[in-house]
Amino acid sequence: MVKQMFLQRQFLVFVAGGVLTALIDIGLMQLALRAGLPPLTAASLGFVAGLVVNYAFHARVTFARLSQSHSMWRYLVVVAINYGLTLLLVALAQALLGSPLAGKLVSLPVVAANGFLLSKFWVFK
Repeated sequence: MVKQMFLQRQFLVFVAGGVLTALIDIGLMQLALRAGLPPLTAASLGFVAGLVVNYAFHARVTFARLSQSHSMWRYLVVVAINYGLTLLLVALAQALLGSPLAGKLVSLPVVAANGFLLSKFWVFK
């Protein structure tokens, strides 16, 4: 049943929204850097823009729900959980393999699956 869930159209749309968000995040960061902003400021602008676009995309397109204040707070909780999972996997891979990149790569499908499930059954329910 879980396997079928990840093969359905909704999950593919969820992943497409993530790719769109990443492109906006990276693109805005690059524009900000070229405009002379400091790297951390540029990265923060991209991150915040990506966060807003990602939430709006999933609320309206992936899960077809009207935005509600409780869903935004729940979304931010999911972001925090996924950030923690990412840091955990990066630290674990660094400790066991000496490769933080391996942990980051492993974290990508983990946080995508976690984000989808929590969004589908909790954030946008």
